Amino acid sequence: MRVGNDKNGFGAVMLPHMDAAYSLARYLTRNPSAADDIVQESYLRACRGFAGWRGDNPKAWLLMIVRRCFLDSLSRRAPLDEELDGRALEQAAEQADPESALAETRMAAAVRDAVEALPRPYREAILLREFEALSYREMAAVVGVPAGTVMSRLFRARQLLADRLAPLKDADAPAPVLHAAVVDG
Repeated sequence: MRVGNDKNGFGAVMLPHMDAAYSLARYLTRNPSAADDIVQESYLRACRGFAGWRGDNPKAWLLMIVRRCFLDSLSRRAPLDEELDGRALEQAAEQADPESALAETRMAAAVRDAVEALPRPYREAILLREFEALSYREMAAVVGVPAGTVMSRLFRARQLLADRLAPLKDADAPAPVLHAAVVDG
């Protein structure tokens, strides 16, 4: 199947994955502005290469391009400071119960900080599996390593997250649940 020959089909095939591309870029760069630049560059590269695309998994192909653009950007620019994200505070203000809203905001911030503190290979593994729901095979294609390496990185990332989040666990609040590993093809 050679879907890539139709330039007019690019938008229909690739635009539905823009949120996934931005999410990955945002977590990799830790900067909203840099993530926008990465996504824009990724879509330009995808458009240029669309004619040669084989038509298999568009999301995995696009995320592979996002990752490559991020790695390319590392050599071109210095890391930028992350802007404060006020969405969590706005959501907390809208909640009826301020105490539970604050606890939820703190837990979400702790999970986000724990994920962002992971070394890049582990952070990528968690993001691609837990946030983008890619299979091990798709993750391996995006990252460019064997599926066994992806599984090892994911296992280690989950261990590190559990260790970092363990102090937050108390008798009244359940720990955040990360999906159990499911063997897929």
